[in-house]
Amino acid sequence: MDKETTIAQGLHVTDDSAGYDACKRVLSEKQILARIMKSCLEEYKDQDVNDIAEKYIEGQPQVSAVPVLPDENGTVISGMDTEDKSVREGTVYYDIRFRAIVPGTGESIGLIINVEAQNDFYPGYPIIMRGIYYCCRMISSQHGREFTGSHYEKLKKVYSIWICMNPPKNRENTITRYRLVEEHLVGEAKEPVRNYDLLSIVMLCLGGPGGSNYDGVIRMLDVLLGSETSEAEKRKILQNDYDIQMTQTMEQEVSVMCNLSKGVMEKAMAKGMEKGMAKGMAKGAAENTLASIKNLMETLGLSMEAAMAALKVPEADRPKYAKQLNGQ
Repeated sequence: MDKETTIAQGLHVTDDSAGYDACKRVLSEKQILARIMKSCLEEYKDQDVNDIAEKYIEGQPQVSAVPVLPDENGTVISGMDTEDKSVREGTVYYDIRFRAIVPGTGESIGLIINVEAQNDFYPGYPIIMRGIYYCCRMISSQHGREFTGSHYEKLKKVYSIWICMNPPKNRENTITRYRLVEEHLVGEAKEPVRNYDLLSIVMLCLGGPGGSNYDGVIRMLDVLLGSETSEAEKRKILQNDYDIQMTQTMEQEVSVMCNLSKGVMEKAMAKGMEKGMAKGMAKGAAENTLASIKNLMETLGLSMEAAMAALKVPEADRPKYAKQLNGQ
């Protein structure tokens, strides 16, 4: 029997924090990372995805602070610490962090890449600013690791790639890069690009088949991480369109994933129906109370205040009914 791939294992949970962890495990697969790198990082745009996965992704990065499937011998990357510690700044946890070699440079380590899976595009701050912060931390943390003293020439370039699964409409199906560039204010003095091109943030925003640009790595990630595609179609697209190899046991794992996604959706629908019924019942009760007040006023000739007192209408609700009665 074929051994399960770590993609298959990672895909079988999708709800809440467990689903978020599964998402990160899937993204840490070399097959997936290689395709992200080819589409988003200029250093790999002309490279074959298999070469990127086998030659240029170095070591085995970790996912968050937990080892990736420690009992399995898959192709998941682990190795670099996923946290940066600073006495004054505290601890920063990265979703996925790993090293990569720049093709053709001869350097043993050329890039330090951080990949983040972001479900909330508006967490209370601009995500791009968090990406800049992560890049700065990855730059500063190289002191004592990549270089000592004043040997800043040994600094390695860093990337922070953000995969946003629920972006606003104007950012759906887009890939945007932010980086340092040279700007000539007076004269045309030029610095070698390698001396300042040291950090880049990439925002990879998913959308769906209904929008433009739904192709390549955007479509691959939408299929891979989405809950709307059936298990059979998901497997077919990943294997046939993107040559992502999965064993036969993947069918069972995807089935579990889809069933969990369906369960989460049904639970949300049930909760929505429950809230709707409660709201409807409350509205119905209010209408009945209003009708009762009117009846007492008309049949017994009671004042509005006396009618509400007789019905024991809560003091806090009386101004609401008074406003409705006076408005009629």
